[in-house]
Order: sequence, then structure tokens, then C-alpha cells
Amino acid sequence: MKTRRVRLACLTLSAISLLTVALTGCSSSSGSGSGAKNVALRMTVWSNDKSQTALFNSIADSYLKTHPDIKSITFDYLPIGSYTTALTTQIAGSSPPDMAWILERDAPDFVSSGALTDVSAALQNSPGYQYGDLTPAATKLWTQNGKLYAYPFSTSPFGMFYNKDLLTQAGVTQTPDQLVAAGQWTWQNAEKMAAQVAAHTDKQGLVIRDWDYKTWIELASIWRGWGADAWSADGKTCDFDAPQMQQAMTFLHNAIFTDKALPAPGQTADFFAGESAMTVTQISRASLLAKHPFNWGIVPLPSGPTGSAQVIGQAGIGVMTKGSHKQQAADFLAYFTDPANSAKLAQYFPPARQSQLNTTTLAAANPLFTPQQLQDVVINGIKTGSVLPSHENSAKLATLVQNALDPLWTPGANVDSVLAGVCKAIDPALSQ
Repeated sequence: MKTRRVRLACLTLSAISLLTVALTGCSSSSGSGSGAKNVALRMTVWSNDKSQTALFNSIADSYLKTHPDIKSITFDYLPIGSYTTALTTQIAGSSPPDMAWILERDAPDFVSSGALTDVSAALQNSPGYQYGDLTPAATKLWTQNGKLYAYPFSTSPFGMFYNKDLLTQAGVTQTPDQLVAAGQWTWQNAEKMAAQVAAHTDKQGLVIRDWDYKTWIELASIWRGWGADAWSADGKTCDFDAPQMQQAMTFLHNAIFTDKALPAPGQTADFFAGESAMTVTQISRASLLAKHPFNWGIVPLPSGPTGSAQVIGQAGIGVMTKGSHKQQAADFLAYFTDPANSAKLAQYFPPARQSQLNTTTLAAANPLFTPQQLQDVVINGIKTGSVLPSHENSAKLATLVQNALDPLWTPGANVDSVLAGVCKAIDPALSQ
């Protein structure tokens, strides 16, 4: 089985518009019953990491051995930057996937729109599944009226990886681990450390991975330390112009353009290739360390003025309402996420199962990490962290926020004015 890269034509409709169109007049497709033969299942994913793909395929191969009605299971790679748009385009077209990974920010859209099938019964009735082991906190985003519409296969806290060798080269005397132990692991100290690396080496200091001045939602890993957020809990009020966000974004702007602690727009640096001293990302990226070995560590996100604020990225696997083989897809989902396979997937994707959120289980799947790192970053992060911002109008809001934030990424930008402009741009969408 091989993944396929989908190449997209230029799109004129937003992802949410496509999702609405896709579900208009939706009805059960033929061949979705349990008696179908020679079924080819397809799941869209945003990972093309070879080790992760090999794990998915190994689980699928085991399933195929005992399910002769399923002739193939394919994991269809779509790039993360255009993933939701690509997925909704497929749903609106003639070849929707049977299953799909869904980003946490898009969960309200997919759950409320009817794009996903209720999988509660399929999981509950699967022998040995242990449905009650799923934590309510992990399933909250994917549940509506007591029904589960996607399995939260990854509940992954953000952490700070750091390159010990590069910090030493820059003359940094205390590592992030030492600052954590001393109760001094703050964003201010992390920024000073990053600036020192940039000033005394030919490498970058700190990289917020996957942000690249576009995917603004990744910045929640910083601004939550100031008690800031994109919008209110009910999703109706813009909070980009709140004092907490103004303070957080002023800190970030100064870190970029005054202290040079982060790469400026147009500059790139890959921590895992040894090009920066620190990076904020999730533990699933750790497999990249094998390609460029150096001495490294990982710690929780630094504290901000309001204290420690850990952030969680979450993803669900849902069965598409428009898919041709809903029953078979739900049955495979139950197998793919049962206790045994959940433990295997924990190597990259922290599980939603309470029984597996312990250092013994996680260490068996993640030999790169020490038990203490798993406890501090993963387990404690899941227990205390909050999920990245999400909204029922996420696709439109993502574009509006990105465009309104663009003027901020220049020297001398008026931070407060730009943030007020963000609220002006998104207020109509929040009120829809």
C-alpha cells in the first residue's frame, strides 16, 4: 500500500462552503452495508513520515488477514497546509474518502455539519474495545448529544525541544531543564537564551514549527502564557484586541525584530536538522531526530505572566457520511484504535485512553524519551493543557486572521492597531 499525493487546482470556494455543498441532499451510498465484498477503504492523513506510514500499513495488513471482504486499505496523504480544503473538495466531489483525520480547529465544522457518521455503537460493540477507557476531556470536541463522531487518535501537548550542543556553543550556562528545576522556565528567559544563540552562532534561536508567519494558530503556544486567546469560549467575541493578547504579541514582535531571537519573515530554520537551538512542536516530530543526531532535551512550554499554560493539539479520525463503505470503515476504525493498536500509535500520537496515560505504556512506545520527559511534557500536559482554538467557522476565520495579521510582521508595526484590525476583520464571521 502506498500513499498518494493529491495535487489541487486553484479553489474559489472556502473549505466550509465546500463542506456545506457536499452535504446538501446527502444520502446513504450504495455498498455501505456489511455484506459488500472486495471493499477498498481509503483514509486521508496529513503525515507522510515513512515510519508513521509503515505503522499504519502494518496495522492495516493485520486487519486484512482476518477480513477477506476488504481488499485494500490506503492511507492518502494530503499536505497539512491545504489539508482541510483538499478534504472538503474530495467530499464535495465524486470520490470522498471513507475515513479522514480531522484537525481540532475544524472539529466544530465537521461535527455540526453532518459530515461525520456517529461511530459510538461501532466502537462500543467491538469486542475488547473498552470504550469507557476514553477520557471525556479527549472526546469532548468530537461529541454531540452524547454521540461520538470521531475518535481522538492524537491528544498531543506542545513542548520545547532544545539542542544542548548549540546552547553550549553560544555560551548559555543553564539549560531549559535546569531552569525548569529552578522554577525559572519563563518565556522571557527562553527568549533571552534564543537571542544569545542567534547573536553568537550562525544558527537561529527559537522556531515555532509549522507557523512560518502563516499558520497563526500555532502561536497559541505563546499567547496562552499571557492568558490570551483568539476569541471567547463561546466563539462570539474577538479577543485579539484584549490587553493580554496585546502584551503577548508585543513580546513576540520584539523577540523577532529587536532581539532577533526568532527567524524573521522569509528566513527558515529546521531544529531537527540542527539549524536552531529550540523549537516549539509536538512529540510526534521526535522521529526526525534520528536523521540528525545531536544532544537534545525536551521540556514543557515556558510560563508566561499568568503562569504555566500548556497547549494541546488534537486530531480525530472520522467516518465520512458520504463514504461508500461506512460500516466497514467504522469496523476498521474500531480495530485501528483498539487498546493494542492505540498503544502502538502512542509512539507518535498520545492516546485518548486513561489506562495508557502512564510512563510505562508511553515509554514502551517512545524509547527516545525518558520517563520523566513523558511525565512532564505528555502526561502533565494532557492533564493541565487546553486544546488549540476551534470554531464552527474555522476555515473562513483562519484566512481572515492570517490576512489581518500580515501587517504585524514588519519592523515598527503598531501591534495594538494591527490586533484591532484583526477583530474588525473577523467580528462578522464570529457573529454568523
